[in-house]
Amino acid sequence: MKPKTTSVFILGFLCLVFYCFCAADRFYKHGNHEWTKLFMVHHWPTTVCKEIENDCRDPPDYWTIHGLWPDKAGECNRSWHFNLDEIKDLLPDMKHFWPDVIHPSPNRSQFWKHEWEKHGTCAAQLDALNSQKKYFGKCLEFYKAIDLNGVLQKLNIEPSVSYYQEEDIQTLGQIEFCFSKDLHLRNCTEPEVPPFLKDALLADETSMSHGLSLCEDGPVFYPPPEKTYR
Repeated sequence: MKPKTTSVFILGFLCLVFYCFCAADRFYKHGNHEWTKLFMVHHWPTTVCKEIENDCRDPPDYWTIHGLWPDKAGECNRSWHFNLDEIKDLLPDMKHFWPDVIHPSPNRSQFWKHEWEKHGTCAAQLDALNSQKKYFGKCLEFYKAIDLNGVLQKLNIEPSVSYYQEEDIQTLGQIEFCFSKDLHLRNCTEPEVPPFLKDALLADETSMSHGLSLCEDGPVFYPPPEKTYR
């Protein structure tokens, strides 16, 4: 059984408490490269594959990394190009925890290239993130420490084909954590999030984020991998 609509919403994550929030990419276009916090973004591959028309097959049945995003900057150094050789030691973990389910098979590193050039070059303001190996390595470290998959299982929050019979069904696509500039978990909504940020939609051109929006109060559909219910 599938929901009546396939509208996809962001479900944010506040430390270990769910909250609804839309992290806008639109403000990255501003010239100001100063930022105050990092979004550690996870996405649900099943939802990604439903929203993006590509060769996505058998997506992972666990939450994977989308990226590590400074909140107020993007493309801070367009001359600092992605170099796959710099993260070759990380590739086994990258392929497992940060797989590219968006691009066709020959371009699997395109996702990482985008994340580095758009977000990593800004995160590199911190000494702890000032190289490609540090940036991707720290993101993998955050992912393992947070253990979102394990947390959700312990809370008995699991994918299900069951959903509430509502006219509009929200589909879970993304969960975010926030880190301070000293790389500690922090509250994503303090200080107060500017209204333009709350209201703006993601417009990340290489992801499924264009379909994400502010999560409304009410039921949220958490779709299981299709292979489990086809």
